[in-house]
Amino acid sequence: MSSLPTPHLSFSHVFHCKSVSSTRRRFLACQRCNWTWRNGSRDVHTILVCRGKDLSNEARRGNMNLLPQLCLQNDVLEPEALHEDLPVLDNSKIEECMDYIKQMLSSMDDGRISVSPYDTAWVALIPDLKGRDRPQFPCSLEWISNNQLSDGSWGDQHFFLAYDRLLNTLACVVALTTWNVHADKIQKGISFMKDNVSKLSDSNAEHMTCGFEVVFPALLQRARDLGIHGIPYDAPVIRQINAVRDRKMERAPIEVMHKVPTCLLHNLEGLQNLELEWPKLLKLQTPKGTFLTSPAATSFAFMETKDENCLAFINYVVNKFNGGAPTVYPVDIYARLWAVDRLQRLGISRFFAPEINNCLGHVYRFWTERGSFSARESEFCDIDDTSMGFRLLRLHGYNISPNALSNFKKGNEFTCYVGQGFESPSPIFNLYRASQVLFPGETILEQASHFSYSFLRERLQENQLLDKWLISKHLPDEIKCGLEMSWYATLPRVETCFYIQNYGVDDLWIGKSLYRMPEINNEAYLELAKLDYNKCQAQHQMEWNRLEQWYEDCSLEEFGISKKELLLYYFLASSSIFEPEKSGKRSAWVKSQTVSTILSSCYFIKEEAESLKQRTDLSSELRNGQRRKWGHGCKNVGVITILFETVRDLKSHAQEQIGRDISDLLLDAWGVWLNKLGQGEEEIQEAELLVSTISICSGYIVSEETLSNNEYNALSSLTNKICRQLQQLEKDKVSGEDWNEKRNCCSKYMEIENDMQLLVQLVLQESSNSISKDIKHIFLMVAKTFYYRAYFTTEQIDKHVSKVLFEPVV
Repeated sequence: MSSLPTPHLSFSHVFHCKSVSSTRRRFLACQRCNWTWRNGSRDVHTILVCRGKDLSNEARRGNMNLLPQLCLQNDVLEPEALHEDLPVLDNSKIEECMDYIKQMLSSMDDGRISVSPYDTAWVALIPDLKGRDRPQFPCSLEWISNNQLSDGSWGDQHFFLAYDRLLNTLACVVALTTWNVHADKIQKGISFMKDNVSKLSDSNAEHMTCGFEVVFPALLQRARDLGIHGIPYDAPVIRQINAVRDRKMERAPIEVMHKVPTCLLHNLEGLQNLELEWPKLLKLQTPKGTFLTSPAATSFAFMETKDENCLAFINYVVNKFNGGAPTVYPVDIYARLWAVDRLQRLGISRFFAPEINNCLGHVYRFWTERGSFSARESEFCDIDDTSMGFRLLRLHGYNISPNALSNFKKGNEFTCYVGQGFESPSPIFNLYRASQVLFPGETILEQASHFSYSFLRERLQENQLLDKWLISKHLPDEIKCGLEMSWYATLPRVETCFYIQNYGVDDLWIGKSLYRMPEINNEAYLELAKLDYNKCQAQHQMEWNRLEQWYEDCSLEEFGISKKELLLYYFLASSSIFEPEKSGKRSAWVKSQTVSTILSSCYFIKEEAESLKQRTDLSSELRNGQRRKWGHGCKNVGVITILFETVRDLKSHAQEQIGRDISDLLLDAWGVWLNKLGQGEEEIQEAELLVSTISICSGYIVSEETLSNNEYNALSSLTNKICRQLQQLEKDKVSGEDWNEKRNCCSKYMEIENDMQLLVQLVLQESSNSISKDIKHIFLMVAKTFYYRAYFTTEQIDKHVSKVLFEPVV
């Protein structure tokens, strides 16, 4: 068979290496082949297929010893070389992305957002304050002049939406005509409108820009008053839009609009024919001087009132955006919340912990009992920002109540904001995600969960997922994945694997015009996520190879452990603790779970009297760090050897990592567990053993005081109960959708759900004399792996294992 071709990427560009031995050079050559495979080369896969081994099937069977296969095919490495230290990956691109993102997050200020031609045109309409025949903001007029597209329109050049293009173009034509400049650009804009206005009839109503039916007719009237010819004012579709406007204004709460902030404030410039009571309306300004963060509405208000706060805001925006104006501003809350959410789901939030803490601290400072909005200090709130804010703040340990969501509840349903015409999927999806982090007794979240799940499932079934606020081709898959994967059953690497596929760099947001937000949708986020994911995956593959060797060395198959079972344990560990530098924690998890399984199912299945004496003897010896001669004839000598060597390896590795001897704590934890083993099903505490072993080996538990802490014991007892019940349900698999049905009517499912709510509360809530957050999160992490195994079918788990551990993202 021919050898692998040279990879497209020069090997010298992939790894920085010092002078190395011949063995290491052979190792690096093998790594070059593996790098080729990780970048999608068909050649490596072809080799495996020619050997009769399909990549995904091998993974699902637990035979995914990729590197040895590659090495043997290329005759470049003996298996022993795998145990040498790995070469250092060139992290320059990762560091470059990290530096860029850190700089962006740390300089977020009021948020970054693209310029709106529509709002810029309204700023350009403001006449000179000294009465001269010129605009007050000539730089805005210049922005309009410089940003006309080749077809004569204004708007997002990469995406055509008739509502957006026509509204932007009409506004810019009106602004240029008002000041009698750029006749050629005016004519091109009019021609575009004439040729494209009919496209409004074919456009999806769900993607109609905010307030279009109010602001577009008002702008047409202004154009007619200016004497602009050539615009099809009486086109059938225009008459239809006018009719929609009339129906909306008939039921518009004009009196209420003067008393409390409503969505009509956002569209003030479209209400110019109404008798507006400006002294009352000015009291509804935000401290920034805006009307519901709209530069267009604020510009119109200034032209009507000459209010200094309005002018101060407009000056601020024009200076910040070099003559332009965005469709909404500020967006400080919005940008921070969605940036944190994206970074978390992409699996790269750990790189930006200080920046994320600052973002959430900012959000929390401006949280109110009404909820949240895209900008701080707003009396107007919406369910989208409120749901996202609640969820992220709660997950990060803030003491926050979900009662703000009651403001958006109408009967048995929830609405994005008061006066919303119809609900869209994306805000309700964020409501659903928020409802999953509930504590016991939080009725509003239970109601939100029932409504949002039913709403989204119905929309999926009817394929009605066009959104009022977001244009994203990945939204249906994101929602489908979210409904299929309960938060309790979601493992971080599995979530990241799927979200990398669904993350939209080019997603567009819908305001009065389309806009983009680089703090939410950014190529650097995706690039870093992919680089980091593949780096972690490569580390995991190497660790799996070492575990396979451990499997063979210990003859684990003789003790009832299949290689597929070991692969599952490693998948659960690496999907929960995935960071490359946390290899020791993964090893502690996998080896502890493997050995405890052997001891539970194979070793102590004897008469109770003999079993009790052996447990007591072994527990005592383990605690004392001594190992008596069990004799070659004892059939359990292999199990005992595995136990002692595993505990010894865990001690040794942990001491290297944390620089402290953990022998006493680790031996005591295992000794206690061994002493309880076999005393009845209620006493088997595998989950507690996993948590204590991982925590001790991580350096989180430094004394026996932690193990005797009341909160620690409460968490241990609850986690053991949950995991034991989940193990019982695992034998009777149901699909995720069936699970969601049963959890509302079946007592055992309801009990597990209630216990999980309590566990989440104990983990996320601060308490007096509390154990460390790291330890508490390990309890939840372990419980979620048991939930995962019970929730997903064997086939689904097999696919996840193959996808997460062995399929690189490209």
